Amino acid sequence: MQKETGKLFIVSTPIGNLEDITFRAVDTLKNVDLILAEDTRHSAKLISQFQISKKLIAFHDHNEKRQYIKIIEKLKGGSNIALISDAGTPLINDPGFNLVRSAKQENINVVPIPGACSPIAALSASGLPANFFTFCGFVPSKDNERIRFFEKMTKSHATSIFFESPHRILKTMNVLIKIIENDRKVCLAKELTKTYEKIVTGNAQEIASFLNESPQNTKGEFVILLEGAKNEKVEFSNDEAKIYRILYQEVGISKGAKIISSIFNIEKKICYQRLLDLKND
Repeated sequence: MQKETGKLFIVSTPIGNLEDITFRAVDTLKNVDLILAEDTRHSAKLISQFQISKKLIAFHDHNEKRQYIKIIEKLKGGSNIALISDAGTPLINDPGFNLVRSAKQENINVVPIPGACSPIAALSASGLPANFFTFCGFVPSKDNERIRFFEKMTKSHATSIFFESPHRILKTMNVLIKIIENDRKVCLAKELTKTYEKIVTGNAQEIASFLNESPQNTKGEFVILLEGAKNEKVEFSNDEAKIYRILYQEVGISKGAKIISSIFNIEKKICYQRLLDLKND
């Protein structure tokens, strides 16, 4: 009889405050056969705090490609394995993609154990729209790539979320001052869940002023959120308004947008927004 395959648990860990770990996460880590950790020395503190006596194996950016094949074999052999990152939810700008993709391809059960996630924590307390957002990872370090990164972001209608390092945070804010509208909101979330947590929302100039107030304000880990570009309201002629109204009344906004897009070769999302504007008038 063939041995049943193990499960791969994707376990979220605290992003600062150890009390944010869930009961389920602790129970999972105590009962798996093996724990994969981004930095075993860092994760050893967490393991010790909750009296978890399982073996830790290093699993990070530099060894993921050679390690994940061995891990898949262990899972196929029946071992239950947990993946954790240094902080927060694994795979969110952390190693693990190749492992999870391969596990899915091998029909190995991948089980998420939800918990802390700094982009989501920052979004929830930012005061910026949370119904449509994009996570963009770390800002590129090279100047020309940074400019492209921000130019693309400024055109998006979604709230954009990204990470920045302490030694470049002021530089990033100065770039945003130059390229975004003064009334567009920015949120800086600093040291989330830790002693010096600070969440500041304002325009880019106000955030820069906060950073310049004290050297302490530029230290720590940062999550930055940028409000999405505002939709410009379209003025319709009487004939256009009549056509659009008939369409959304007869077939709904989504189908109406598709019809208008096909006839007039206008991007569907623009047609959708026009119908929405007209409906809300």
